[in-house]
Amino acid sequence: MEEHFGITIENLLLGDHETYWRDLYPFLELNGYTLRPRYHPDWKPVWPPPPNITIAETEDWIGLPLYRSRMIDAKRISDGKLVMLKAIPATSTELDICRYFSSEPLCDDPRNRCIPLLEEMSHPDDPNVCLMVMPYLRNIDQPPFDTVEDILECGEQILDGLSFMHEHNVAHRDCAYRNVMMDVTAMYPSGYHPLHWRRLADAATPAPTLPRSSVPITYYLIDFGISTRFSQDEPSKLVLGIDGLEDTVPELSKTVPYDPFKTDVYILGALFRQEFLMKFSNVEMMAPLVASMMAQDPVACPDAAAALEAWRLMRTQTPAWLRRWRAKGRDESLLSSIFRDALVLIATALMTHA
Repeated sequence: MEEHFGITIENLLLGDHETYWRDLYPFLELNGYTLRPRYHPDWKPVWPPPPNITIAETEDWIGLPLYRSRMIDAKRISDGKLVMLKAIPATSTELDICRYFSSEPLCDDPRNRCIPLLEEMSHPDDPNVCLMVMPYLRNIDQPPFDTVEDILECGEQILDGLSFMHEHNVAHRDCAYRNVMMDVTAMYPSGYHPLHWRRLADAATPAPTLPRSSVPITYYLIDFGISTRFSQDEPSKLVLGIDGLEDTVPELSKTVPYDPFKTDVYILGALFRQEFLMKFSNVEMMAPLVASMMAQDPVACPDAAAALEAWRLMRTQTPAWLRRWRAKGRDESLLSSIFRDALVLIATALMTHA
């Protein structure tokens, strides 16, 4: 079998989880959405590879990750907006809660950080499946945080969004790293490839990127698959269950009911500890609050509203110079840290005298 750099044409063909979306291509196009060229019904990989580019720089090589088998990126034909499509059971809790927070007047509330449901479509061949259309989002560290203020803004938005959910009697129950994301559209004036975020849509050209602190970034809570929505007058808002991404939550149980709202606060505390405190050396001001959010006894844990109030107070009490300073990685050597600090000072001086 012919190989080029250890790759055969069989390596480039669609997997079974990709043919699911290829078969939906005509339906999606008819309804205003187009998939990448790889999923066009007539697509065939170029073989042998052109000599002037690498396979990794073509759609032939950029397949859909298996863990995203029921999700795929697409473009809205009307305006070119990058969106995410998700195939989901039509009776799922996730769809119900997403509809709720995307309905009026909740969808217009600036505190609402639940991922918007832009549109929903019934699967053309399976009435039990709904295709959700949502904004295409990225992990909160893609690209990495620039400044301490970026980190503080991210934490405040997510706490505000969680508090908003709780005020409307919904417990997320899985607000861990993979389910807290951001819309980076403003950072990429020329767009980006959905699976190679450092590159443009051609998957080869570096994507021009604006600093996170220079543009508005919106953070979102996503994936309400194990969320619980209580009625307003429900006397006991307790749950059972041990599912979720964060496995250190002390109260999770299949037999002993627990407060999922306090669980949410713990999970966010764990996220802040892992993604902020453990990765950056100049955000120690948040350590006491994060510790209280991760209290082993849920009774001692603040609710989301109290955690938000404490976060805002901590943010305002952080000196302005520190908030504007770069986020310093804990893995930096002393020499590297001095060098990067010097670059920041030089850049600041040049901007000041420009």
